[in-house]
This record gives sequence, C-alpha cells and structure tokens, in this order.
Amino acid sequence: MTLDATTVERIDVQAYTIPTDQPEGDGTLQWDSTTIVVVHAHAGETAGLGYTYADVSTAKLIETKLAGVVEGMPASSPRASWAAMVKATRNLGRQGITSMAIAAVDLALWDLHARLLDTPLCTVLGMAHDHVPVYGSGGFTTYTNDRLQEQLAGWAEQGIPRVKMKIGAHPDQDCERVRAAREAIGPSVELFVDANGAYERKQALQFADAFHEQSSVSWFEEPVSSDDLEGLRLLRDRTPAGMAIAAGEYGYDAVYFRRMLDAGAVDVQQADVTRCAGITELLRIAGLCRAHCIPLSCHCGPAIHVHPACAIDGLIHLEYFHDHVRIEELLLDGLPELRDGALWPDLSRPGNGLSLRHSNAAQYSV
Repeated sequence: MTLDATTVERIDVQAYTIPTDQPEGDGTLQWDSTTIVVVHAHAGETAGLGYTYADVSTAKLIETKLAGVVEGMPASSPRASWAAMVKATRNLGRQGITSMAIAAVDLALWDLHARLLDTPLCTVLGMAHDHVPVYGSGGFTTYTNDRLQEQLAGWAEQGIPRVKMKIGAHPDQDCERVRAAREAIGPSVELFVDANGAYERKQALQFADAFHEQSSVSWFEEPVSSDDLEGLRLLRDRTPAGMAIAAGEYGYDAVYFRRMLDAGAVDVQQADVTRCAGITELLRIAGLCRAHCIPLSCHCGPAIHVHPACAIDGLIHLEYFHDHVRIEELLLDGLPELRDGALWPDLSRPGNGLSLRHSNAAQYSV
C-alpha cells in the first residue's frame, strides 16, 4: 500500500490525572493535580502519539466528535484532517476545550505521518534548528522561599541559563521573593517572572521598575490580563529597557494571535501547541510572528513541543515547566535530551520519538 492510500484507521484516547508533588499555584489559581489527555492515531501497525494538558471532558469530545471525523482520512494529510475537525466543531465553540482536543489529535496525526515515512517529525516539518533553548519554570506562589531557591538554583546548576518564577498571589511578598530568587541563581542567570494577569496596570508598572532595579528581571509575563491588550501595550512601552513583556499562552486560534500582534502588545509572543489546535495552527502563528518581527516562545509541554519548535526559525526558547516535565518523565519514553540549556530531539527515532509507558500510566487513568 502506498503512503497516499494509507488512511487513519482508528483514534484512541485516554485521560490520566497525576497529583502534583507539592501544592502548586500562581498569581490567580492553585491546583494539586494535572490531567493529560493522550491520543493515539493508528494506521496499520503504526501509531502516532499526541497529547494536551486539559480537563477529562476533552477526551470525551475527541471520542464522540473528532475520532469519527478523521478516521478514514489520508494519513499523509494532517492539514486536511485539521480543517475537517475545525469544520465539524463549528457549533461547539472554537476556543478552550475544542481547540485543545483538536491539538491532541493534530499532534498525533503529524506524528503518525512522520512515522509512516520513518523520519523524525522535525525533519518532515523542515528544521530551522537542531535544538531548542529552554528556561526552567516553576517557582510557584505556594512554595516557601527555601523551596523556591532550591528549585531555581537546581536549574541553574544543570546549565539552564534562564529561570522563571510565579508572582502575584501575595503582592506584598513579591519583591522579597524575587530578591530571594536572584540570590539563589547568582548574577549570570536570567530571571523571569510571571504574574498570570494578577496585577492592575499601575501596580504592574510599579513592580516592573522594582523587579528590574532590585533583581535585574528581564522577562515580565502577563503583568496584566492577556485580554487587556491596551494594558499590555502600556507595560511594553513603559517598562525598563531590557525587560520583555510576554503573553499568549491562552491563545486558541490564529485570530487571537493576530489581534495581540496587531496591538503591539508584546515583546515576545507565547503560544502553546497543546492549546492552539496543534502543529498545523502553531506554524501559522509562527508566520504571523515573523510578519510582525516579533520572536516566539513556546509554552509548557516541553517534550511535545521540541520537534515543531525545531521547525520555527523565529523561536527563541521553550518553557521547561516543572509540572509537565515531571509528568512526561513518568509517562513517556523517548524524551528529548536536556543538554547545554537546551532540548535536543533524538533524530534516530521516527516521528516525535515518544511512546506511552502504559504500565506507568494505568494507575492514573480516569
């Protein structure tokens, strides 16, 4: 059978909920578990793997709506399957769970396509880089200062030259926590902060000046709500030189990113392949960033991002998020190698190189 005649025969989906190793929180939310929705797309004896971090209802949507749409579609045409999924979910709402469900299936379909070619996914997509720089990310607002310092210093000791912490839940403590972080990592490691939209505009401006002056913070993520494009633009224009304003992790389609870029709201655009409807849409978003001369940073899910990130020429780095790193190390084989502050795909393995450890995952099935 030729590749063009090979069709997607079956879509399998399963959700797994994994408790956090400690309570986690940011500027606006706290959680004690994370759910990963894993998709396998089958063609003959070959299966592609994709996933998203989302509610278990996302798995139900894939099972009841999307699986039937892509089954029977050409395995060599992930973009055609993507368009069919978007069309079929018109009345469900394109944002949120629908987009994350499409993302998981799209990721599995691209992986299947590359595996059928017996070729690494980044090669199929067209490599712009052979590795992806990362920044260590965690530093949750639920952590003590000792735990905060231990985690951030640990990444620095691994050779990761940039780290990020959460702020905003207790504004009266934020300057002290940021100073503690700087003390732990030393002067040569970049320090990022993420408020998850917890501050008001003038409050964010005040903190931006303090963080930069006292602790040389070089990245301020979502200082105000990502829906406040005027506020983000204000912060971008008025924060100190050397401090980048970043946002975009909650974007679900290219239109969202076009609006943010047209508003001049960010110095660095963020996007999450597990939220923005998969690789098919992520590559369009990368094109929008290139057209606006704005760099792109990928958000969370490091293992699933590495191959598409290698195909984005305007990419600057990828978030090495503590919670997701822990889950991926627990559930997946074939993870990219962390070396010299970057993730390196294994080019000896076809597709994204990942496989689910079913025996490990079974106890977390929901």
